[in-house]
Amino acid sequence: MIGWNAFALLAAITTAPPAVPPAPEQVMAIPAELRQQLQEQVVHGANASDKRLQLLVELVFQPRHPETPSLQYDTAATLTVAETWAQQRANCLSFTLLFVALAREAGLEAHMQEVGQVVGWYQEQGVIYNAGHVNVGLRVDGRRATLDLDQNVLYDRRGPQPISDQRALAHFYNNRGAELMAAHDGEGARGHLRMALQMDPHFAPAWNNLGVLETRAGNLDAAARALDNALQEDPMLASALSNASALYHRIGREQQAARLAMRLQHVHARDPFYQFMQGVTAERRGDYAQAVVAYRHAIRLYGSAHQFHFGLARAYFLEGDNRRAMREMARARELGGTDPVRAVYQSKLDSLRRISARHASR
Repeated sequence: MIGWNAFALLAAITTAPPAVPPAPEQVMAIPAELRQQLQEQVVHGANASDKRLQLLVELVFQPRHPETPSLQYDTAATLTVAETWAQQRANCLSFTLLFVALAREAGLEAHMQEVGQVVGWYQEQGVIYNAGHVNVGLRVDGRRATLDLDQNVLYDRRGPQPISDQRALAHFYNNRGAELMAAHDGEGARGHLRMALQMDPHFAPAWNNLGVLETRAGNLDAAARALDNALQEDPMLASALSNASALYHRIGREQQAARLAMRLQHVHARDPFYQFMQGVTAERRGDYAQAVVAYRHAIRLYGSAHQFHFGLARAYFLEGDNRRAMREMARARELGGTDPVRAVYQSKLDSLRRISARHASR
């Protein structure tokens, strides 16, 4: 996932990226061995665009050797194209850079896309609410398509929007800067964040992360300037509002801190993902009544998300309200989309009906 904020549960970073940022042209450079494979298996394998796309997907996802794994999803793997291919792991950004670079080399029309907010579900890390996600946009024989490595995410209402290569590189350097900051390498983080802003001076998340870095370093004037820039670029960026409000309170700018805190409350009240996460948090601590309130708020803002209805069904069931739980589970099933998702919800709905029938017969 891309972006860092107060609500993201991030994977543990075992190895920090190099402190010196790679040059922009190095990030998407295709290694010679991979370029040769691309020519042999994709370019020379088909003339039609749809067939080339199929062959490219096979090249990227099929194991190179029987004893080696295929490409693995890793939320912490912000890697260059060459690193992704060598290590066979990628997060959404690394995969997007790899696939777009290869698709263009194969003569396909491909670009990067950005989603402002996502919620993701992962077995190891639980539910993750994150700001920023990227994937691949394609145009094949006049048809548009999206290719996403991460199948466990719910997009915001706007969905994927095309972005420039410069913006995608800003994501790359910003991610690595955040990873280095987490590894307590302040200078390495600063170098990457500055590169992110060279790629896109209007990239608010990088200004926000720079503000956090300068705050930690005790450079409070520089931190305030960076956070002011973040909010100038995106006045509703929740992470920047939270960080700036805390900083202004710390340095005695109380009125400004209060104004930003009020704006943050307004942003949270209109953010279905934030409300959903409030429901998850309340459910985990056993406050099912509050979970119901938060999940219902999320549904009022984004009623077509089957995951939100499933959360509400769960909260109702834990409260002992099986009738409402069945209603919400049925709604989740209706909105589930794919057959496997609907089958899961149908199984849970059947279980609820059996439980309710046993209670009614007592």
